[in-house]
Amino acid sequence: MLARAARGTGALLLRGSVQASGRAPRRASSGLPRNTVVLFVPQQEAWVVERMGRFHRILEPGLNILIPVLDRIRYVQSLKEIVINVPEQSAVTLDNVTLQIDGVLYLRIMDPYKASYGVEDPEYAVTQLAQTTMRSELGKLSLDKVFRERESLNASIVDAINQAADCWGIRCLRYEIKDIHVPPRVKESMQMQVEAERRKRATVLESEGTRESAINVAEGKKQAQILASEAEKAEQINQAAGEASAVLTKAKAKAEAIRILAAALTQHNGDAAASLTVAEQYVSAFSKLAKDSNTILLPSNPGDVSSMVAQAMGVYGALTKAPVPGAQDSVSSGSSRDVRGTDASLDEEFDRVKLS
Repeated sequence: MLARAARGTGALLLRGSVQASGRAPRRASSGLPRNTVVLFVPQQEAWVVERMGRFHRILEPGLNILIPVLDRIRYVQSLKEIVINVPEQSAVTLDNVTLQIDGVLYLRIMDPYKASYGVEDPEYAVTQLAQTTMRSELGKLSLDKVFRERESLNASIVDAINQAADCWGIRCLRYEIKDIHVPPRVKESMQMQVEAERRKRATVLESEGTRESAINVAEGKKQAQILASEAEKAEQINQAAGEASAVLTKAKAKAEAIRILAAALTQHNGDAAASLTVAEQYVSAFSKLAKDSNTILLPSNPGDVSSMVAQAMGVYGALTKAPVPGAQDSVSSGSSRDVRGTDASLDEEFDRVKLS
């Protein structure tokens, strides 16, 4: 009970000293527990004991027994994680911009002996070290990088503090920047820069959308033309195949008709059937005169159907007869005379039709 009362009195004295000086809390010698022979050390605390003015040992949590008069509790260190507010300070960046920055420091005492005998006030020393380290680290960065690389800045400050505070038995766990205050003019210029950057991105996105739209339209037209040409090609191929098939079918039908006609002519009364067919075709052709043109070429006796049939049968008979060897010259001469006679008769008939 006496130990707890002593600790309470020490805490009140520490608060009064902090309010009076404005510095980090510091263990005062008047607020330390007294040697009551039997002491109970709380958990997560380390009591540094001196015997006759010299370091003796560190009391562990729990029951401890000291020798009166000879032993004295010199320091009480808390092994919990300590949170320290780093006061606001000014720092100049690499591009000569003055900033007001404050932060929060998280540390823990790892070695009570070093924390007691290595530095007079460990918490105050770490606070000052954090401020100087923050100024030096900010001087290496420009204003834009200060906002983008806040995590790396915090990590750099923690590493610098741990290197310097190792001999003090203190380990810095984290450092966080709370607020960064920028001058009003710099803040206005930053806002203008942000607005310009946003307008730029909007213009770029709009142009990219227009380009993508034009590309899509051109690609669609290209695909449409390709499909149309392929369809036209397929249509032409199908049409050609159909025409070829039609021509082949017609040729086969005509060949079959000729074969049947030839077979019919070799039968009995085939000549009479051929004469009848020629007469029918003559009458059919004569009925279509003067339908397509005003110029008409008529034979000398258009009403004599029998003579025309006889002439056609004579041509057919001449074609069906086999040529006699040695008579090719007479045939050719006779043919030439017939052709000349036929041409003369045709000229006379044409002149007669013109005069009429």
